[in-house]
Amino acid sequence: MEPPASPKAPRRGFAPGRCRGLVAGCSWLFAGEDAVVVTASCLTSLSPQSRAERPRPSWPNSPGGHRHRWLPKAYSASRSSCLLHVPGVWDTLRVRGGGSGQRLGAASSWKKKPRDGGRVAEQWQEGAHAGGLQFAISWARIFLNLTSHTWFWNLIQNDFKTGNTDLEGCMRLLEKMQIPFDEDHLKHIFRRTLDKHLGDVISMDDFRAIYRALVHRPEYEELFRAYSSDGVILTDTQLIKFLVKEQFQTEVDETTALEIIMKYEPIDEVRKKRQMSFEGFIRYMRSDECSIFKIQHRTIYQDMNQPLCDYFISSSHNTYLIADQLMGPSHLWGYTSALLKGCRCLEIDCWDGTNNEPIVYHGHTLTSKIPFRSVIHVIDKYAFMSSAYPLVLSLENHCSPKQQEVMAHYLKSILGDKLLSSPIGGEVDMTRLPSPEALKFKVLIKNKKAGTIEESMLRMYDDNTGETEELSDSEFLSEDEDTDDTLPLHRSKSSTKRRADGRSSAPPQKKPKVKRGKIALALSDLVVYTKSQKFVSFEHSLMNQQCYENNSIGEAQARKLVRHSAKDFISHTTRFITRIYPKGTRMSSSNYNPQEFWNVGCQMVALNFQTPGTQMELQDGKFLDNGGCGYVLKPDFLRDRNTTFTPQNVGRYSKPMSLSIRLISGHQLPPSSLSKTNKADPKVQIEIFGVPEDQARKKSSVVKSNALSPKWNETFSFNIQVPELAMIRFCVEDEVSLVNNEFLGQFTLPVMSLNTGYRNIPLLSKEGIKLESASLFAHIWYY
Repeated sequence: MEPPASPKAPRRGFAPGRCRGLVAGCSWLFAGEDAVVVTASCLTSLSPQSRAERPRPSWPNSPGGHRHRWLPKAYSASRSSCLLHVPGVWDTLRVRGGGSGQRLGAASSWKKKPRDGGRVAEQWQEGAHAGGLQFAISWARIFLNLTSHTWFWNLIQNDFKTGNTDLEGCMRLLEKMQIPFDEDHLKHIFRRTLDKHLGDVISMDDFRAIYRALVHRPEYEELFRAYSSDGVILTDTQLIKFLVKEQFQTEVDETTALEIIMKYEPIDEVRKKRQMSFEGFIRYMRSDECSIFKIQHRTIYQDMNQPLCDYFISSSHNTYLIADQLMGPSHLWGYTSALLKGCRCLEIDCWDGTNNEPIVYHGHTLTSKIPFRSVIHVIDKYAFMSSAYPLVLSLENHCSPKQQEVMAHYLKSILGDKLLSSPIGGEVDMTRLPSPEALKFKVLIKNKKAGTIEESMLRMYDDNTGETEELSDSEFLSEDEDTDDTLPLHRSKSSTKRRADGRSSAPPQKKPKVKRGKIALALSDLVVYTKSQKFVSFEHSLMNQQCYENNSIGEAQARKLVRHSAKDFISHTTRFITRIYPKGTRMSSSNYNPQEFWNVGCQMVALNFQTPGTQMELQDGKFLDNGGCGYVLKPDFLRDRNTTFTPQNVGRYSKPMSLSIRLISGHQLPPSSLSKTNKADPKVQIEIFGVPEDQARKKSSVVKSNALSPKWNETFSFNIQVPELAMIRFCVEDEVSLVNNEFLGQFTLPVMSLNTGYRNIPLLSKEGIKLESASLFAHIWYY
């Protein structure tokens, strides 16, 4: 908008129709009731004008409803410019000369004595020549502040056409500016602002104050001012110095600094000068580049050409369930959500259904049923949406041969070329498994298999409809039936009564011989690299097991093996894929601690993805690594067949790390559920999970009644012997009482993925959903 032309426009200097100002692209600017606009020019060529040339316009109120006062035209030069005076900014200028400083241009004195403009201009000119560098720095500071104000105003001016906005408008503005906010915190700040006014709307200046309360964090400002020579901008050189000294990014150069400036600096005029304002610095510090999680680990960076057994593989148990395993619903969302999380091993419990249609549910329970066909359709749609690496379908097959053939038909017809049904390159005498890279975009079937891979290859083009093969007792037993994975819904009354009476039960009856089972060859032949093989012993596996045969071991048995035969367990997992699954007594679908099985190299540590808690937080944190592709390369000492490593005795495999964490502050933490406003009494718990020697937990102090911006400034130290296996978890809780805490948020990641320097720690909800506005701020250092 241009102001109305003055009836007595000057011959030179003041040009209402042409005036662009110090900020390119901006015309007439209005900012608050006391805003003053003056015309200015090149700093070193100010010259007084005669009083006769001063325009004296009388303008109406601005679109925002504010009347603006205009300074007398005191000076001009070869090119006129328009300068917006921001109260409190103009006063910062000092002209340095003769060893003393003199404040010039205070708004109040100018408005009181408008006819002193010529003398002020003379002082400006004297200061420009005498002050030198200090004068230039002061002008630069004013320019940057004005530029920042102009940038801010341009973003929001359309939302203040009526002069004010309400809470909904405030939320829309913050969303438009891409500022994450917690609604409870924003409402609190908004109400606090309204306390100064009547009504339920705020002005532009009020919104700016709200913006600063949410965005301009003092801890960021302290860092910025430490490296900015004038407290207003960072040059590329100063930014490099910050990155090297504080963030320990020793390889940065001018190109790196320029990329950061171009990406995060929002003010065009500053960005064009290859500089960074405080607004840009804030955006950089809030970005993923300054996250505690290494940005390099957000992409696939590990060697993906090693055998499948050399990787930890993200694995789900009872994937079809979205609640407990006794009466909970089975739902296709279980498969969708697991696949979107990057899970690479899904479990499908298959049973005979009506009309020759196999169904999926938790057998012998009241869980609901879903068609096998629908499950495969969902898998086909989402299989490679989050990861290109192979997906394993672990079939717990309870179907008759007839319905097994239906299963095979659906697998082939729905998955098509995605289904791996023969060895890569036709190799049948394999001594090692193929790599994830070689199996990209392939679905592997994990199930019982009749005969050898070579026999399957010979039958490849035959019509095997109706053909079955008998399996031995031990082979036909479902993997999970070997243990107590599935408990019957009803126990016999007599056994219950005996336990209640405290009497010992009768001697166990001799087990009747299990009927020899049959498997349809059509399904059997789809199994290539993931043949299910009953685990007998480590010695038996070493002598008899093929590299493509996998074992499933219940958590109770696996825990005993870890405790008593850790070395043999690790030797076993260097050769064969081993899957661990929860025991059947976990009727609420609770989870075990996966760390103890990762410590011995188990590849598929299957958890109930539908059940939140520390165990799933460890799972999610571990598989954040390597681009979240669902495959994480095991450490060397868990891949070496001659390793002597055990979790209880790390020996020469120890690579000690000294980790120091200075917990500085929190920002927009979720308020307590007990608070009627935005309050909480937050404290932070930092835990290390790893080999037994590395387990540790430390707690911060409690900050009372502050969830918006709590400050701690506390340092915690950890000594970690095997960082390659260690996980670190940051958990924020509200101290409800001395014995009761409420979960507010957490973040878990591998210790080897920690970034050094000043880092933001994002927070996730119990369900693993990112809390967009909530974070911790800490300084990380290790050696």
